[in-house]
Amino acid sequence: MLTVHHLNNSRSQRVLWLLEELGLPYEIVHYQRDAKTMLAPASLRAVHPLGKSPVVTTDDGLTLAESGAIIETVIERYGNGQLAPAPGTAEALRYRYWMHFAEGTAMSPLLLKLVFDKIERSKMPFFVKPVAKMISGKAKAAIIMPNIESHLNFMEAELGKSEWFAGNEFTGADIQMSFPVEASQARGGLNATRPRLMAYLERIYARPAYQRALERGGPYDLLS
Repeated sequence: MLTVHHLNNSRSQRVLWLLEELGLPYEIVHYQRDAKTMLAPASLRAVHPLGKSPVVTTDDGLTLAESGAIIETVIERYGNGQLAPAPGTAEALRYRYWMHFAEGTAMSPLLLKLVFDKIERSKMPFFVKPVAKMISGKAKAAIIMPNIESHLNFMEAELGKSEWFAGNEFTGADIQMSFPVEASQARGGLNATRPRLMAYLERIYARPAYQRALERGGPYDLLS
């Protein structure tokens, strides 16, 4: 049986969703973020040296880390042809692209925005705060938000080509892409001005496996 080392409000939520989509039995070991730092607890380092989630362990001693690698490996080993396009097809190329785009491109400016937003809200001497806010504001205006806007426009246009990211069939690429799209809605300005992306979110939220994963994983603040 697979064991998911699940950190609250993290990328590991989509791993639970993957396993529910495939109907695989699994166990969850829950970890909670530090309330002040929002970092994972040190106990996760006992599972993987980087101490981050998601991590999946198998009965045969395999430890899987990195969301994309976990999704691809689980689908290859346990999917029985589900959630991945046939090799050599145009859909397979799109599948591979979106599996890498999610973390390699989409998440970078969203993470930077999270960091700079926290800087603006952080406690600091009153004479420092205006300078910090000015630097943060300029970084977001000049670099971060233009990149987020560009990525959102690109994703919106791509979903005009097919119902799902890799084609007309739901795949693991949609599970992988769910986190950056959800993060974009939570803090990147995604709203009804991009109806295809919003419709994509509605489609994934309506999936029974997504709902089951939420029930098992616990509160998921990206949805609030």
